[in-house]
Amino acid sequence: MRRYRNEIDNVSAHVRSLWVVISLQFVVIVTLWFGWSQAPKQLTVHVPPDLRSGATLAVNEVPASNVYAFAFYIFQQLNRWPENGSKDYGKAIFRISPYVTPRYRAELLADLEQKGRQGELAYRVRGVQEIVGHGYEERRVDVLAPGVWVVWLDLDLLESVKGMTVKKTAIRYPLRVVNLAVDPETNPWGLALDGFSGEGPRRLNESELNEDAE
Repeated sequence: MRRYRNEIDNVSAHVRSLWVVISLQFVVIVTLWFGWSQAPKQLTVHVPPDLRSGATLAVNEVPASNVYAFAFYIFQQLNRWPENGSKDYGKAIFRISPYVTPRYRAELLADLEQKGRQGELAYRVRGVQEIVGHGYEERRVDVLAPGVWVVWLDLDLLESVKGMTVKKTAIRYPLRVVNLAVDPETNPWGLALDGFSGEGPRRLNESELNEDAE
């Protein structure tokens, strides 16, 4: 009889130990679930274009080359009027709205209205392209503060009206870029143009064109 009682006690002890293990596993599962639920749903990792020597990447750290590529691409889209500036300029502003700050968007709309009143948009075709030899270099991106940059773009501005060239100018654009990760659905870059820095755009003279190209 004593032997059976001992067996029963052993079984009861084993069941209690199993319940302890199950309880610990439950606590671990709940802890893991809570950590998973608190993790960010999306992560933005900016990969530099040149990975020949490798790269150490941190979440939300934006390399200067990516800031430059963003500024050039969005600004080029803003200044692409393929048929008629009176229609294309407004469409371009609307198209890049997620990639500009509210302040710069207001400036662009004011510029659109002013140019329209002055007759500078009708039938005007515009485009900008990077000047050969004036592409990305480290010196073309200045860090003003964490999440604030100035990008120096050297671009050829080309304009024509009804097939006649009216402007072909080399211009340096100092574009201000800021972190703006408020809507990753419409702006996966997490960056935005914030207008011009300092005194704004200026024409490049021949010496500057030749010096930079060399």
